Amino acid sequence: SFSANKHKPWIETEYQGIVMENDNTVLLNPPLFALDKDAPLHYAGEICGFRVHNGPGGSGSAQFEAVVLDRSTGEGLVRSKEPLDCESQKEHSFTIQAYDCGEGPDGTNSKKSHKATVHVRVNDVNEFSPVFVERRYEASVPEGRLFDRIVRVEAVDADCSPQYSQICFYDIITPNVPFTIDNDGNIKNTEPLDSKRQRVHSFWVTAFDCGKNRAQADAQVIVTVKPSCKPGWIGWTKRTEYTPGSGSIPLFPNLHLEACEETVWNIQATVELQTGHIGKGCDRDSYSDRSVRRLCGAVRGEVDLLPPPSPATNWTTVLPTLPSSDSSLVFSFNGSTHVAVVPDSVASAVSGDHFTLQLWMRRGGASTQPLANQARGTRKEEETIICSTVKNDDSYSHYSLSVHGCRLSLFYWPDVSAARPVKFLWKLEQVCDSEWHHLSLSVQFPSVTLYVDGVTFDPALIHDNGAIPNPAPHQRLVIGACWGNLTIRKFVSGYKGLLSGVTVRPGNVEPHSVVECLYACREGLDFGDLETLGSGMKVHVNPSQSVLVLEGDDIESFNRAVQQVTYRNSLRFATPGVRPLKLTTSLRCFSEESCLSLRQLEGYLVVLQPDAPQISLSGVGPHLARPAAEFEGPQGVPLFPELRIVCSLSHAVNTAAQGMEGGALMSDAVAHTLDGCEVQPLGEELNPEREELLIDMEALKERGLDIINTTAYIAITGAESISVYEDVLRSIRYRLAKGSARFERRFRLSCSEMNGRYTSNELTVEVNFLHSLDSLYHPSHLLASQQQFLHPSHHTGELSGHTLPNPHRNSVVPGAATVIIMVCVGFLVVMVILGVFRIRSIHRRGEGARGGSKEGSNQWDDSALTIIVNPMETYENRMGIATDMEGECDDEEEVVDSPDDTSDDQRIIIKKEGRDSAPRRY
Repeated sequence: SFSANKHKPWIETEYQGIVMENDNTVLLNPPLFALDKDAPLHYAGEICGFRVHNGPGGSGSAQFEAVVLDRSTGEGLVRSKEPLDCESQKEHSFTIQAYDCGEGPDGTNSKKSHKATVHVRVNDVNEFSPVFVERRYEASVPEGRLFDRIVRVEAVDADCSPQYSQICFYDIITPNVPFTIDNDGNIKNTEPLDSKRQRVHSFWVTAFDCGKNRAQADAQVIVTVKPSCKPGWIGWTKRTEYTPGSGSIPLFPNLHLEACEETVWNIQATVELQTGHIGKGCDRDSYSDRSVRRLCGAVRGEVDLLPPPSPATNWTTVLPTLPSSDSSLVFSFNGSTHVAVVPDSVASAVSGDHFTLQLWMRRGGASTQPLANQARGTRKEEETIICSTVKNDDSYSHYSLSVHGCRLSLFYWPDVSAARPVKFLWKLEQVCDSEWHHLSLSVQFPSVTLYVDGVTFDPALIHDNGAIPNPAPHQRLVIGACWGNLTIRKFVSGYKGLLSGVTVRPGNVEPHSVVECLYACREGLDFGDLETLGSGMKVHVNPSQSVLVLEGDDIESFNRAVQQVTYRNSLRFATPGVRPLKLTTSLRCFSEESCLSLRQLEGYLVVLQPDAPQISLSGVGPHLARPAAEFEGPQGVPLFPELRIVCSLSHAVNTAAQGMEGGALMSDAVAHTLDGCEVQPLGEELNPEREELLIDMEALKERGLDIINTTAYIAITGAESISVYEDVLRSIRYRLAKGSARFERRFRLSCSEMNGRYTSNELTVEVNFLHSLDSLYHPSHLLASQQQFLHPSHHTGELSGHTLPNPHRNSVVPGAATVIIMVCVGFLVVMVILGVFRIRSIHRRGEGARGGSKEGSNQWDDSALTIIVNPMETYENRMGIATDMEGECDDEEEVVDSPDDTSDDQRIIIKKEGRDSAPRRY
């Protein structure tokens, strides 16, 4: 009989197993043993087998089996039915269950144990070799540098375990190459590469896994060495020369940008031309402000509120002046004592609510430090540029133009006794940058238009200004400050800075085109041909043409555009000097980390000295001899009847440039425009009681020319052509009062161009008076006239715009010249008396003597005496003899005068301070 099977077999609840890829036996931990409490009973206490059930991952009976090694001890073995692949599945999980033999050989009443979980890990075998991801690796590097990494190679291993799947190291198998490779596959050079010595380097590398298996196939590496590339601008020329009259020249004809294969998507270059030190911000017309207004077509009638100091315009004498490169008067204001009070006679001429106020302004005096920061600090007070209270019919209007920090304000009071004030406010950077700026304020109340450097700015209108005391109803025009009200009787809100060209023109406002012309710079940056501008390129130029910005996205198109940037100067006689030049570049790349950063380039443009125009005055002889009666006539005698004025240059003008913008200013008509001529008596000034210079005032007015007529000189000013000045100067006549004729009077003529920048030769004309025979019988009359010439009365003339020179400065001092003149006069009287005596003797003896022998004995001087005293002689013979005699006196006078007088009409002079000196500013 068999024993009863009372107990189930027992096994562990979990087992960890390991199996190798090349083995099917699973090593379990703990070992597989099944225990049964029915032991040692036969069958009931024995283990007959194990069953494998599928686990969560699908592993189980299909892949594994369990066998009993010893039925009595319950020892078992788990094994795979076929070899396992770690690369396919690293781990397997399943359950196992033990069962006993039951109560007999047929397994009756067999009992099963609980199910135990088995985790089997498949251990890898190094069966695979490394394989490179790429069979060929290529890279390009510039020469002459050591790199941390040129290229990285990569190999992979198909083994599943970290031990055999990792690449432990790489190796370069090609000998004697200047490269090395690390365990991560990074290749770098061991020495600087030279493209000239070897342009391409080719070598082979291999890889090893941690099981020391070598790669199945090696990889090839090719490194190309590029010639050295320095990113930046190539072809930059630091110095560029400009010859006046050349029109427009390219600034960067050979410049191009090298990005060294860096991929950029935006390029921006800013070209800056610094011309702030040239005149008032740039090179403009060198004519006077009045002449420029005429050339620009401005309406006449402006009133100069800051004219040159003179006895007639003495309100500017208290203001200090500064030198200016453009020959204009610059007045300095210190904010306290420097104030100009315009006379009522001038202020009344600019009354009304329709006017145009124009001025040049520079804040902060001669200092160039910007006032933008000071405006937030110490400079908080309002500064008044101009303050005006004028009478309009029965009421008074008031306006003031002021600056406060970086703000410009116009305070306008239509009626100081009734209407409330209106304030127009502009916030402008130009007010506080300490640079020269041109302001044009057109008031057509209630409309106000402001132009700053030719650009329009709209105001902010403020009606409510709080409790403001009414200005005093007294006519007053002040520049540089404002007169207080009835309670504050002093100057307040003083202006600190520089002013020039302050004018007011009553009536209709100036057109915009005229304002632009008055401000327009004749030099600046430009772009050659916009039609050649590539796709995606943009060009921007500021109003003053001192900054040009180029923007694009393609390097090739950008390089072509840069070479089209030009400098132009439409002035024939450009202001010479240096203009600093800057080029700033910014790049944007797809890779911001490696994007190039280019340094700012600095250079300079040199405007060469222009060829000075040779203004030649000719066609008038050194002597002008006419009978005294003609000088005493109502029309007088023309001083320069055959005057010729020629202006020539020593170089050919580039006519192609005249077709450009502003080319009209380079045409012959403008290039040969005079802006002033002066006629000056040498020696004494004119005596209004005895002599005067006559000129047709109506003709001058029709031609738009101005005249200053004093006893010291006549000055004709205004930009006009040479032919107009020739006509005007030919019409100048010299007239004497009855009985005031003398034996000589000298006049000097000179002309100038470009506001006195270029002057002509000095043409000197000596006027000789031919006297009739009757006057020669009265030597006392001649002596009296001569005495009057030696001791004249002096008169000082005044006119607006000039301080007259000292009348005694060039007076003739009695000396050697006086003695010579007296000797000549005495000699002439003696010769006349002798001639009369000889004539009477000849007539008394003429009938009784033989004419031939008698005349032969006296032939030594009959012809000369007959020519002088014969009352029937022609006017031409008289003038010829008088000229000969004057020539003798002149020869004697040349011993006393300067030896350079004979070349006055051939030399170009530069006048100095004084009447015989510097060109006057009109």
